[in-house]
Amino acid sequence: MSVSASEVKKLRDKTGAGFMDCKNALIESDGDMEKAVDYLRKKGIASAKKREGKTTDEGVIMTYLHPGNRIGVMVEINCETDFVAKTDDFQQFAKNIAMQIAAINPIAVKREDVPQEVINSEKEIFRTQAQEEKKPEKIIDKIVEGKLEKFYQANILVEQSYVKDTDKSVNDYLLEISGSLGENITIRRFVRYELGE
Repeated sequence: MSVSASEVKKLRDKTGAGFMDCKNALIESDGDMEKAVDYLRKKGIASAKKREGKTTDEGVIMTYLHPGNRIGVMVEINCETDFVAKTDDFQQFAKNIAMQIAAINPIAVKREDVPQEVINSEKEIFRTQAQEEKKPEKIIDKIVEGKLEKFYQANILVEQSYVKDTDKSVNDYLLEISGSLGENITIRRFVRYELGE
C-alpha cells in the first residue's frame, strides 16, 4: 500500500514523529489515521522502555504554585540532553507532573522510595481491618496484598491515574513523552508544600 505525502504530513503534525515512522505507521495501519497514531504510541513506548537504563543528568526543576497560593510544588525531572530539556514538550511535561503532584498529593515517585515503616504500618492497618471484618485467616494475606496494591496506585506518583487523561497512568504518560522525544526521562524527586501543614 502507498500513502500520500499529505497523509504523512498530517500524521507528523498530529504526533511529532519522524517522516519514515509516520509513513510506516500508515502502511501498517492500512491508511487508518487513528490506528496509525496508536501504532506510533506503542512503538514510542517500546523504544522508551529500551532507553530506561541511559543516564539522565540534564533536565529541569519545575515549580508550580496552585491558584490561591495555598499549594506549591517543586519537582526535578531529568533527561539525557540539555537540548531536550529546553523543548516545549519537555517543559510542558514537567509542568503537568508538577500540577499532578499538587492535585493528587503522592507520597513518593516510585514504590522503592516509600519508607519501610510506612508500608509496615499500612499492612498492619489492612490486616486489622480484615480481622475485624471476620475474614478467614487463610485469605487475610491476599487481602492485605490487594489493599497494598491499591495503596500504591493511589499514593505512588508513577502509578497514579494521570489527572489530564485518567485512561492512563503517570508512567504511561512518562513513557509516551520519552518515546516522542527520543530520550530516557525520569522523575527524580519532588517536594509539595501546603499552607498550614
